[in-house]
Amino acid sequence: MESIIKNTKILVVGAGNFGTALAQHLACMGHHTTLLGRDRSVMSGINKNHKNPKYLKGFILSSNVHATELEEFCKSHTDLNEFFAIILAVPTQGLRHTLETYFKNFLPIHPYLVCAAKGIEQDSLLLPLDIIKSVLGSAAYEKATILSGPSFAAEIAHKSPTCVALAGKDDASNLAVQGLFHSPLFRVYTHNDPIGLEVAGALKNVIAIAAGAASGLGYLANSRAALVTRGLAQITQVGIALGANPITFIGLGGVGDLFLTCSSEKSRNYSVGFKLGEGKSLDQALQEIGSVAEGVTTAKAAYSLCQKVGVSCSIIEAVYEVLYMGKPILSAVHDLLHHEPRAEFNH
Repeated sequence: MESIIKNTKILVVGAGNFGTALAQHLACMGHHTTLLGRDRSVMSGINKNHKNPKYLKGFILSSNVHATELEEFCKSHTDLNEFFAIILAVPTQGLRHTLETYFKNFLPIHPYLVCAAKGIEQDSLLLPLDIIKSVLGSAAYEKATILSGPSFAAEIAHKSPTCVALAGKDDASNLAVQGLFHSPLFRVYTHNDPIGLEVAGALKNVIAIAAGAASGLGYLANSRAALVTRGLAQITQVGIALGANPITFIGLGGVGDLFLTCSSEKSRNYSVGFKLGEGKSLDQALQEIGSVAEGVTTAKAAYSLCQKVGVSCSIIEAVYEVLYMGKPILSAVHDLLHHEPRAEFNH
């Protein structure tokens, strides 16, 4: 299947690793892509040298990628109808601010809105599409889609074959965005369960911290397999409590993304956990990886969300206690291993 949408103008908001990789992918498909970021020097470097000097260093970007500083762009563009789609590739904790500051007053209904954020907003406990709804209204929410799945940014840029999931409530929007992104090397599969995709994308980062910690402590493959499998079960329970389809969690955005994030040093969340397992502090771990690990902030919101929906998630609780309550990591492991025995499945 080839892309059914060609030679369109696309806006990608967020010039980090993933935003840059998506902009590059879309540009290589022939789309005219505008990449927005807050760092003027980064935007200038992309335009002058076709390289992002801060993220995905070393990758030559397509001439179809044009970078613009976010604030300057919004001052000069009062009508976004020229763009076929707007891709939101900013961290979840900054999504509301970005929408309220730059897009709330002039974002039209026409462009397709694609959210690539993974996380839970700290204060509100809202998932990304609910943040969009609270800022832009129900009409934007009904047409918006979530793009998620096992997809390291550098591997997308390397054109390594990748499969992702796309979910939204509107079938026409799903098909249009699928046609925009889909290629032989970036295959996009659609469904109608954005809640499940959002829950899986957020909570897998917390489980990845636990998986990394287990490896850092010296535990082997059996331990990681158990942790990932039980983690998936707990993620699924949270999703069901929020109205998600349990089938979503055995798909690309569920077990696929969880497996990738929990099994590779390329995962920032896994790397943070690994360093914690080695005995380093959270500050040391974050400083050494040098970039945002969404699972750290998500762990706090996820802990509160589990309490709110009345679901017991022992792994998420353990990560929260280690990160935010000063619990020694070996004590957290002890408590996990000494839970009362139970049935694997609830009937």
